[in-house]
Amino acid sequence: MLFLQALLMLLLYDILKVCCPFETMYTVVKGWRVVGGIPRSEITHRVCTVVNYSCVWYPKRALCLQRSFVITYLLRKRGVDARMVLGAQKLPFKAHAWVEIEGQAINERSNVQAIYAVWDRC
Repeated sequence: MLFLQALLMLLLYDILKVCCPFETMYTVVKGWRVVGGIPRSEITHRVCTVVNYSCVWYPKRALCLQRSFVITYLLRKRGVDARMVLGAQKLPFKAHAWVEIEGQAINERSNVQAIYAVWDRC
């Protein structure tokens, strides 16, 4: 069930990207509420693993913003106060999105918080 939700959210992101400006998607993420529940590390690990597998089966390449969008949604629906973070580095210019829980980046290979300056957390 979680796998299908992740695939549907990847598709929803692509639809929103075509139909709506970035500001609308940003507002949507900011408006998601954390549904009651107890944050547990196994839920976080499970959601990240499922989203990673979903991205393998999704017909398009899912970039960092799309993955962060889906992970944030799925975690908040399971009671985890996840924040989508937008950041950038100056030289060479690169923008990146990731998810944090209690200030810790999740589902990342490197220390993104040291590499990218944070624009916003939503």
